[in-house]
Amino acid sequence: MDNSPKLFISIEDTEIHLIAGFNNDQNSFVLLEKLILPIYSISNNSISDLDKIAKIIKKNVLIIEQKVNFTFKDIIVILNNFKISFLNLSGFKKLNGTQISKENITYILNSLKSYVDQNEENKKILHIFNSEYCLDKKRLDNLPIGLFGNFYTHELSFIQMDSIDYKNLENIFQKCNLRIKKILLKSFVKGAHISNKNNNIETFFQIQINESSSTIFYFENNSLKFEQKFKFGTNIIIQDISKITTLKAETVKMILDKIELHENIPNDEVIKEEFFDDKFKKNIKKKLVYEVALARIKEISEIILHKNINFKHLVNPKKKIFLGVRDSLKSESVIKILCTIFSKRNRFQIQLLNNFDSKEMVTTVNELVHFGWKKEAIPIIHSKKSLIARFFEEIFG
Repeated sequence: MDNSPKLFISIEDTEIHLIAGFNNDQNSFVLLEKLILPIYSISNNSISDLDKIAKIIKKNVLIIEQKVNFTFKDIIVILNNFKISFLNLSGFKKLNGTQISKENITYILNSLKSYVDQNEENKKILHIFNSEYCLDKKRLDNLPIGLFGNFYTHELSFIQMDSIDYKNLENIFQKCNLRIKKILLKSFVKGAHISNKNNNIETFFQIQINESSSTIFYFENNSLKFEQKFKFGTNIIIQDISKITTLKAETVKMILDKIELHENIPNDEVIKEEFFDDKFKKNIKKKLVYEVALARIKEISEIILHKNINFKHLVNPKKKIFLGVRDSLKSESVIKILCTIFSKRNRFQIQLLNNFDSKEMVTTVNELVHFGWKKEAIPIIHSKKSLIARFFEEIFG
């Protein structure tokens, strides 16, 4: 593996992270420098001022280059703040009892990609996943080349971004004398990280609830199938409690951080006056706070997952849910309620996630760029090899 420094940029909802690091002799990724910049000229998931954002990035890349004593020529981009579309298509081959050959699969892959290219002219493909192989209605874990059968179906999952946004990103980094080496969707990176760290669990939901935003994505057979973002988070729980109790939001946060909320709270138990200043003493029942939080969390769970039409055919107790909560609220009670409601009282298995920090992210990205992903079938950007050539090269060597 190349030991020279590498440059990553992660475009988040409210920040841009510039990260530099390298692989040591043990092939472990070492983070050298990290700069966090406020979001500039990116609104409504699109870039609005190329020159402004290019100047800011170029200035900060130069700062990192001076610190690490290295001039970067290319950059790896992780996206979490652009319009992304998902498309799942299946191709098939009638075999009539014959063997499946590489040529059969090549034909299916070429046909599906050509269809997407022709019908999605205004979009740029970021990832293509081999999401399902099925021979005579039986799902298989690997390509069934050499097996006999009657009917073979192959599903590909395409992840795309708007071509204009892609060209704008290219233009920005060209102004910084940088070439885009690879663009990865952050949810794919996070899904790969979760799968690798959890005994190769291949199918799951990941729900991330932040202070003012939430995200859900679905990973199936180690392929990212769909992602959806929401413009609300734990802030609406605080707002509801604040509205009902007439307490300030900061007071509500302090109360939630300090008291324990659960369904067996006595009806007459009130919040201690120590939480209020002398001018604002309230006889507020803990049960009321719990019930308001519970009602709002139930609504959140229904919007994000349990009554979300995008996942209606996918939700069943066999699917694991990885839940992350990241904001200024540190309430164990709220997190417990979230786990209870999203699990539908233990019908679904919930596992809490620690924060996906920068080092974990770029370490995973670095591995994906160098070694690829078991279910991904797309060349790196600007590769001269065709999609199919790279696909078979990675499988057969």
